[in-house]
Amino acid sequence: MGDDSEWMKLPVDQKCEHKVWKARLNGYEEALKLFQRISDERSPEWGKYLGLIKKFVTESNAVAQLKGLEAALVFIENAHVAGKTTGEVMSGVVTKVFNQPKARAKELGMDICLMYIEIEKAEVVQDELLKGLDNKNPKIVVACIETLRKALSEFGSKIVTLKPVVKILSKQFESREKAVREEAKLLAVEIYKWIRDALRPPLQGINSVQLKELEEEWVKLPSSPPKQTRFLRSQQDLKAKFEQHQAQGGDQSDGETVATVDPYELLEAVEILSKLPKDFYDKIEAKKWQERKEALEAVEVLTKNLKLESGEYGDLVRALKKVIGKDANVMLVSLAAKCLAGLATGLRKKFGTYAGLVVSTILEKFKEKKPQVVQALQEAIDAIFLTTTLQNLSEDILAVMDNKNPSIKQQASLFLARSFRHCIQATLPKSVLKPFCAALIKQVNDSAPEVRDAAFEALGTAMKVVGEKAVNPFLADLDKLKLDRIKESADKVELPGGKKGAGGGGAEKKPAAKAPPAEAPPKSSGPPKKSQHAAASGGPPKKGKVGSAAAGKSKKTPESKDFTETELSAEACEDLAAGVLPASCLQQLDSANWKERLASMEEFQRAVETMDKTAMPCQALVRMLAKKPGFKETNFQVMQLKLHVVALIAQRGQFSKTSASVVLDGLVDKVGDVKCGGNAKEGMTAIGEACSLPWTAEQVMSMAFAQKNPKNQAETLNWLANAMKEFGFAGINVKAFISNVKTALGATNPGVRTAAITLLGVMYLYMGAPLRMFFEDEKPALLAQIDTEFEKMKGQSPPAPSKSTKKAAAEEEADDGEEQDEDGGGGGQDIMDLLPRTDISDKITDDLVSKISDKNWKIRKEGLDEAAAIISEAKFITANIGELPLALKGRLSDSNKILVQQTLTILQQLATAMGPGLKQHVKSLGMPIITVLGDSKTNVRTAAMTTLQAWVEQTGMKDWLEGDDLSEELKRENPFQRQELLGWLAEKLPTLRTAPGDLMLCIPQLYACLEDRNGDVRKKAQDALPMFMMHLGYDKMNKATGKLKPTSKDPVVAMLEKARAVMPAKPAAPAKAGGGKGSSETSRGAAAKKPAGKTLKDDEDKSGPIFTLIPNAKEQRIKEEKQLKILKWNFMTPRDEYVEQLKTQMSTCFAKWLQDELFHFDFQRQVKAIGVMIDRLESESEATIGCLDLILKWFTLRFFDTNTTVLMKVLEYLKLLFAMLNRENYHFTEYEANSFVPYLILKVGESKDVVRKDVRAILTMLCKVYPASKVFTFLMEGTKSKNSKQRAECLEELGCLIEGYGMNVCQPTPTKSLKEIAVHIGDRDTSVRNAALNTVVSVYNTCGEQVYKLIGNLSEKDMSMLEERIKRSAKKASAPPPKQVASERTRREQPTNPNATFLRKPAQDDLNKLNQARQNAHHSEPSHPFIPKEFQLDLDMIETDQSGVCELPDLVQHELDELDEPINLPELRAVSPHFDELHNSTASTINFVISQVASGDINTSIQALAQIDEVLRQEDKAEVMSGHIDQFLIATLMQLRLIYSTHMADDRLDKREIIKLYCCIIGNLLSLFAMEVLAREASVGVLKDLLHGLFTLMLDGRMEDIEDGQQVVRSVNMLVIRILEKSDQTNIISALLVLLQDSLITTAGSPLFSGAVIKCLWRLIRFLPENINSLNLDRILLDVHNFMKVFPKEKLKQLNSDMPHRTLKTLLHTLCRLTGVKIMDHLSMIENRNESELEAHLRRTFKHSAHLSGGKNDRGNEKGGLRTDDRLSKAKVSDILTEIFKKIGSKENTKEGLTELYEYKQKYSDADLEPFLKNTSQFFQSYVERGLRIIESEREGKARIQSSAVIQQHSIDSGLSSNYEEVKPAVYYERLKILRQRQGLENTARPQQRPAISSLLTSKPSVASSTDMLHSKLSQLKESREHYQQEHNTHSHSPTQTHTRSALPATNLDDLKKRLERIKNNRQ
Repeated sequence: MGDDSEWMKLPVDQKCEHKVWKARLNGYEEALKLFQRISDERSPEWGKYLGLIKKFVTESNAVAQLKGLEAALVFIENAHVAGKTTGEVMSGVVTKVFNQPKARAKELGMDICLMYIEIEKAEVVQDELLKGLDNKNPKIVVACIETLRKALSEFGSKIVTLKPVVKILSKQFESREKAVREEAKLLAVEIYKWIRDALRPPLQGINSVQLKELEEEWVKLPSSPPKQTRFLRSQQDLKAKFEQHQAQGGDQSDGETVATVDPYELLEAVEILSKLPKDFYDKIEAKKWQERKEALEAVEVLTKNLKLESGEYGDLVRALKKVIGKDANVMLVSLAAKCLAGLATGLRKKFGTYAGLVVSTILEKFKEKKPQVVQALQEAIDAIFLTTTLQNLSEDILAVMDNKNPSIKQQASLFLARSFRHCIQATLPKSVLKPFCAALIKQVNDSAPEVRDAAFEALGTAMKVVGEKAVNPFLADLDKLKLDRIKESADKVELPGGKKGAGGGGAEKKPAAKAPPAEAPPKSSGPPKKSQHAAASGGPPKKGKVGSAAAGKSKKTPESKDFTETELSAEACEDLAAGVLPASCLQQLDSANWKERLASMEEFQRAVETMDKTAMPCQALVRMLAKKPGFKETNFQVMQLKLHVVALIAQRGQFSKTSASVVLDGLVDKVGDVKCGGNAKEGMTAIGEACSLPWTAEQVMSMAFAQKNPKNQAETLNWLANAMKEFGFAGINVKAFISNVKTALGATNPGVRTAAITLLGVMYLYMGAPLRMFFEDEKPALLAQIDTEFEKMKGQSPPAPSKSTKKAAAEEEADDGEEQDEDGGGGGQDIMDLLPRTDISDKITDDLVSKISDKNWKIRKEGLDEAAAIISEAKFITANIGELPLALKGRLSDSNKILVQQTLTILQQLATAMGPGLKQHVKSLGMPIITVLGDSKTNVRTAAMTTLQAWVEQTGMKDWLEGDDLSEELKRENPFQRQELLGWLAEKLPTLRTAPGDLMLCIPQLYACLEDRNGDVRKKAQDALPMFMMHLGYDKMNKATGKLKPTSKDPVVAMLEKARAVMPAKPAAPAKAGGGKGSSETSRGAAAKKPAGKTLKDDEDKSGPIFTLIPNAKEQRIKEEKQLKILKWNFMTPRDEYVEQLKTQMSTCFAKWLQDELFHFDFQRQVKAIGVMIDRLESESEATIGCLDLILKWFTLRFFDTNTTVLMKVLEYLKLLFAMLNRENYHFTEYEANSFVPYLILKVGESKDVVRKDVRAILTMLCKVYPASKVFTFLMEGTKSKNSKQRAECLEELGCLIEGYGMNVCQPTPTKSLKEIAVHIGDRDTSVRNAALNTVVSVYNTCGEQVYKLIGNLSEKDMSMLEERIKRSAKKASAPPPKQVASERTRREQPTNPNATFLRKPAQDDLNKLNQARQNAHHSEPSHPFIPKEFQLDLDMIETDQSGVCELPDLVQHELDELDEPINLPELRAVSPHFDELHNSTASTINFVISQVASGDINTSIQALAQIDEVLRQEDKAEVMSGHIDQFLIATLMQLRLIYSTHMADDRLDKREIIKLYCCIIGNLLSLFAMEVLAREASVGVLKDLLHGLFTLMLDGRMEDIEDGQQVVRSVNMLVIRILEKSDQTNIISALLVLLQDSLITTAGSPLFSGAVIKCLWRLIRFLPENINSLNLDRILLDVHNFMKVFPKEKLKQLNSDMPHRTLKTLLHTLCRLTGVKIMDHLSMIENRNESELEAHLRRTFKHSAHLSGGKNDRGNEKGGLRTDDRLSKAKVSDILTEIFKKIGSKENTKEGLTELYEYKQKYSDADLEPFLKNTSQFFQSYVERGLRIIESEREGKARIQSSAVIQQHSIDSGLSSNYEEVKPAVYYERLKILRQRQGLENTARPQQRPAISSLLTSKPSVASSTDMLHSKLSQLKESREHYQQEHNTHSHSPTQTHTRSALPATNLDDLKKRLERIKNNRQ
């Protein structure tokens, strides 16, 4: 029982691990209860048990195991973190639970497995169960199979992946254990329920008896598909539906069907190429048919495998093709056809490459009539069709449709009918259907009935698939009888899978049991109304440009819809005209008097304008107009009217082509007329609207070029160019125009040539580059002009059509809009089809092919040259190029790289020449181009990439991504190929709207590339990751990581998470029917109707607010950034994590669509998004301000982009934004400014003027919402840039700020700022020099000659430049005018002082101003003409201003009489001896924060360090740390000791927290020691202790065991180096000597420690030559002397290492070498030098020196010693005194400094202190005197006066003193006098002369010990904490009033009082 009582007290988690089983059992029971109690799935309690759950499951005691399993099950069900345990727990369940005899254990094990599946870990569970099937214990195997069956039964086949299960199933049927076989049988039955017959092929190999049993079981199963009964956590919506369904009765089908599984997917691929008989290729060519048959039979057996491994089947396919095409034995033909069918079925999509090779041969072979041959050929061609697309086969099919043999035509039509059945609307677009329908219509009229029947069947099938409306336009010429026949055929057609076709339920996908349907070709698109497949993937850009939606309609028998009429006789026309026109009008039409003709025309016009459209006889009217004199009219007024009437008739009536033919000739004749040309063009445009532009243009062009009038020709061309822009390019017959344009280009008249070139420019907008090919044979000069015109048009998009042809509107509305969409994709195809193409296949002879494949490279080159010449000559070629692809493919792997490059050039040529037909060669010839990307030569790779891009431009991306060819290429472990290919994919994938599913095959290779040895490959793979994810989705890609090794999986998953954040959105569906340039949008409403459905929905989504106003969200973000919870927005270039963080922050308050657009990779989408933001700026101003920080951060990212369009839009928005902020009186916060202004200033240096101009405007506006003084600081930072333009612009801006706001704007002080500005006068860049000079001139204009004091010392050259510039540029007015200007601005706008204008923290700002006033009091002389005072009223100005415009606010009434009363000065606590000291609130805050650095609470310490780091990182603010450095270092040191002794030893503490604290400390110290000014303030004792702490940390063995520990040690190393470099060199050497001494004294000290100290000393010795002049050698030699006292030479030699001795010798030797004999002068601080071993050592070093021996004689007596002292060089005296005065000036060491000064003066009574005191203030001098007096009185034993009363610091909380003892009244009186003087209350010239300071001084300097220092600091820290609260209370009362009062001279009070009264009376 004693044992029990021990473990009973343990916590639950420790019980669960106890060695006593009872304890564990008890632990499991308690854990079970605990798990059931925890309601929050994210409770931290769960985390404690993460590592224990495996032990729960693998418990060795059977009783305890059951409880453990129960507890584990509850844990997995409820804990959020349970998923992390899946792998280890599952392996435990399989190996340790499934073998248990107890049924309950097995049952719980299964429940655990199923629960893991429920929490989304199905893959891991399945893998572990499948591993369990290899276990030797049959119990485990049975349990694993049973669990798999149960999982499948409950979760269904979507969650349990069946392929791996089916793969191992047949093996289980072979088991010797009956139980395993029985369980396998049950599993097979369960699987059959889900996938039905797809299970049969994989199980064909099992025992026939078992198969029979299975068949019997399968027959018994119900026909209805099973349903999922248990759901994943992510499927809760399905679960709710299922439960609801069950409640309602359960039997009705809820519409959900089980996904059909393709048996092909469950099969293992078989490799057959290696199994071919070795003599196959010889036998297949044998003369005996029996041998050929043997060879084919061998292949047939191999092709019966249902799934084949991919490989190079080209030779085999060509051999089979040869048999089909040329073998006379029909039996062998059918055998070869069967082999081809087998290959196509087994390879599926992978066979697509070879489809083009054999289809034409099979179609030709249909001339055979034998049924078995025809059937075999049909099976073969049907199987081949399923591996490719109809579009790829279209050329081959269309080629045989005109064959003379009826059997071939019949079989081709039947093949089409069968193929159409496998299509849907999206895969059978009009562009594909149109040529087929045209060919089939011919066959409908064929003489052979079987051909007609087949054609009807094919057309009927097409009608069934795409719908009657889509096919009818192509059947316009057929009579009703034939149309009925086609409809009858359509009704008979049954589509596979019970589809109803387009007429029924839309185009559904055919079942997956079949091969996947041929997918949509890239440019095709079906009507969106019917199918979402409408948008094609990745149409090639060039053709997108070219395409216009209605381009195909020109051949669509437009006459069928145009209004037609017969030609009327002259009499009939006159009769009709007489019916609608007044008689007088007709009579006077041909009058001889022009005025009558004019009157007649006016009547004619009025009649036409009032005439009814339907009643207007257009032909009759135009014939009347053409009646003599007709268009030969000589009077221009009559002619103008006549032409105008023609236009009216065409616009208002039903104008036919017949009518047009009557007038067009006349119009063309007048088009060149100066007066009538405009009306003629108007008439032609009206006719174009009535009769279609293509027809009108063709007529007009032929008429114009039939004439010889060049003016008419030129104007006709100009009209046509304009008309094309107005009407669009729809239906224009390019071929017809080309010949006329060529004629025009050859014209002698330059006007005609110019007009022709302009027309070509417009055509180029629509056609793109192919247009140029028609003119390549023109003269070079002309071609250059054409190219120039094309260059102008590049990048422009064609304008939206503003006119359109008038058609039957009702029909158009219903039909045309749809066509518009459908043809849109194919528009490009139509344009490309206009180009005349040549068939070059007959020129690709066997001789040429053999040449290209010859062994001799020269002959190969000849062959390539010939091929290039053939292509070049043909210009445009058809896709049929014979055996050339095979030959060229061989050359891509040629050993001669020159030939490889030549081949690539030919392939580029081929791409341009072949156009879209290139698609069918992608697999055979395109993929080998990708292989060349792996070449080791850069130029070859570049050529390959150029070729690849040229091909993709023509083919689109879809064909490249289909199949596994791409993944095979990625498999090659060639770093070059992987880099190039991944880079290419990363570029292309974002442009696609959809990508084939085969892209998934590349994922394993992509993951392999992420871990490639080559860094570039890894980089490219990471870049491509988001692009793959964009198409495949995160889930799929994450799932694919399951197959990776555990070591690889974690980094890949992390990369996936990163990629998920930057994944681009898919490109939106194109709004217009034809993409890119070929936008064919027309003005008809109908055309826009169909696509409107989708865009309207999008618009609705976008109509809501774009920003969400969340209260306090911005404040929360500011708080998080301050607490370092998020990254501070501070970077040189934005890294991914910044972008990711911004996205996360924006997601809460930006509309999702807007955020997607803003982060879209396409800059045009970003521009649109900014446009929307501009539109909503006013309406959502409040929300915009709420999100202002995020908006500005996003803009800073755009500043790093190179896209000018986006940048200009950004700047446009910013200008509007700042204007709005100004109107709203919004004040910028520091947080917003810091994250935006520095990046805006980067853009000031932009090279483009327009950008710089905008940025300057924004900076000006910025000053209205943010203090100009703070903008000044940012601009000062900008002047440090490397970009000279930026420096110059920043300097100019600084000048503007000084001019506008006066000198107060200069921060931190005018002196400091101007010194920095003046440095730039010597810049190398002229513009920077000028800007700096201008800025200084601005200062001169503001404050006159004082500028020379402010800028400090300049070189002679710079000063002369400045003086010259001031002479030339300075304003003549004296200093006061700026003051007036400032006060005027104050009255009219806002107060000039920016701080006063935007006071958000009044107290702090007031203090800053007071401080600034004090500085002015110190630095300015009373005689100075203009002293800017921030709150000063310009009384002169106010008095003289009589305008009375300014209304005074109600002022608070004060009793002014009290001004006469004596002034009671407030009790001044302490006054600083510093000049640039900040107010005590700053110091008190710093002291408080420093006190928190040493806190025992890690978080408190980290927060304090973060605040100090923020100060240290900003150079302008870092000054406030001055005087606090030792204090801060001691606090840091205490924290380091605390970590070392306490935190590191505490196992409960998370070591990551410690690392974080270390990082903060090291970061702060690095920042501190980066600033030399601050670093030099560190004293010896503190440096010694700091280095001790850092070395201890470096040598701490525990750091190795912590993650990132090594990184910390490396950082410390770097920090130590920086300390050595930046600290005061004297202090650091002294500190190291003392530290070395301490480390050698301590026997326990590590040799590594002293080794580290020695290394540092050696480093300092190395840099002694550079630093020798700045060293205080007296101090260093004193430290060496002390060291040698403790460690004499003999003792040093006894040490284990001789390094200390060698180090000391080297130090002294180096010092002697650098200073020579003078070093002996620096032993002054050693008291008894004769006893010093140091002096003897130095003498030995100089024993050969004559000077030294002379010196020895002098040193015989005591006086000699004094003389040595006297020889202290002036330089050294200066150094010592500088050091002492520095101490007196610092807060921490004032007392120590005074003591040292006293002792120094005692020792060297004749030392002259005057130079050191003359530049200081009177106050400082008297302060030093008093301090010395007090020390003197202390030393003499007089009444002690507590020094703290005198040397109290400016800050109350500095903690240096708190006890006030009695002080003589004289002391206070003296202090009061000084204070009164400083505040201007006493105007006496100077205080009475006091005794010389020197008389008060005695004794020698001392170095504070580090221990004393530490005690002193500890007391300071303690006090600062106590005073902190009190301090803030005192600050809450503003001291302004007292100071202001005290600052007024008493004598002026009456005067001021009177003037104020006077002003008040004037205003009233």
